[in-house]
Amino acid sequence: MTRTDELDAAARAILRMNDRGGYTVPTDGLYPYQWNWDSAFAAMGFADFDVSRGWDELDTLLSGQWDNGMVPHILFHKVDPGYFPGPDVWGGVGPLPSSGISQPPIAATMARMVYDKNPVIGAQRFAPMFDRMLAWHGWFMDWRLDRGAVCITHPWEAGRDNAPDWDGAMAALTPGEVGEYHRRDTSHVDSAMRPTKADYDRYIWLVQRGHRLKWDDAALLVDTPFRVADPTMTFTLLRAQRDLAALGQALGRDTDAIDTWIATLEEGAETLWNAELGSYDARDAVSGEWANSISNASFLCWYAGLDHPEMRALLPKVMQGMRYGIPSCDPRSPKFDGMRYWRGPVWGIMNMLAGMGMADFAMPEAEALRRNTADLIADHGFSEYFDPRDGSPAGGQSFTWTAAVWLGWASPNTKPF
Repeated sequence: MTRTDELDAAARAILRMNDRGGYTVPTDGLYPYQWNWDSAFAAMGFADFDVSRGWDELDTLLSGQWDNGMVPHILFHKVDPGYFPGPDVWGGVGPLPSSGISQPPIAATMARMVYDKNPVIGAQRFAPMFDRMLAWHGWFMDWRLDRGAVCITHPWEAGRDNAPDWDGAMAALTPGEVGEYHRRDTSHVDSAMRPTKADYDRYIWLVQRGHRLKWDDAALLVDTPFRVADPTMTFTLLRAQRDLAALGQALGRDTDAIDTWIATLEEGAETLWNAELGSYDARDAVSGEWANSISNASFLCWYAGLDHPEMRALLPKVMQGMRYGIPSCDPRSPKFDGMRYWRGPVWGIMNMLAGMGMADFAMPEAEALRRNTADLIADHGFSEYFDPRDGSPAGGQSFTWTAAVWLGWASPNTKPF
């Protein structure tokens, strides 16, 4: 057995180990529930060796969809009293105990990848999901747009929890008393790698506000304290719309609405271009201020189907001195921290999404990024994230989405996209 074969087997074992019967947890202990975009990556990973199990993952994710179309970022299938904030704090109003926010909508893109593994099974399994995916995408279009770009209403919604992109909007918050709480993340991971308490108080205050307003979309928009137009959400939804349209056409479904949404999002994405920074950037929809943050999400433009010559020129500058991929914060920034959550570390998932987009535009950087992500995992394991300079592992270990990225994209045994 080759080293690659050993890593393939190890990645499959991680997915099986984190399988809870129809859904996976990101890793044992630190994250005991089903997370939205983690689960979509898991579906893609399972499809490497069990296509039906991949479809089960997506079906379970959509089982928590709210009446308004939103698919929550956490589904609390089995309550773990040691996890905070749990379902009692969130007060979700869906069919299952859940959080009250969503996450980057990559599920349609991952569904297309699972579909392509076996189109016959895919047509059978995805047909009942199409309308649910369409409703979720429609919810974003109805409630999360600012000038056509997709907004987040909580840093956790972007999946990039404490990225520098949110610093200005978070600093503008004056949270009230949130009460005592115990964080599970700092019990499992070095606190130097996690968000600060000041950040966490604001996270909890926003959750409590949503719970108080019963997660009513219209009420949440009134005097909203936090609303940021986000490259992650905008680019992932734009790609997801394209992939949902392709799946719909394969199924013989009407995709006219999706085509209209794509045009809106293409225009909205350009409102995230910060000409002074020379990059796609987050924009505070409340204050109108730029985040002035170049992140790995900035480079998801190609994943969304958007090319930009300045982004091509910017990529090698951000990558300079980085051995293992695109850092989550520009290393030239004073806010760069190679080991702190989303403020510098490299993530296999973001390398994969950016690499998929680069491959779509036949950029030579695509294969280089795939290879150095493979080297990262081969050299340093299946961690949640890594220091981009030397690959030091950080966060949770035996991580589902890193195993899935290996199987679906990084492994030398995987056919390149």
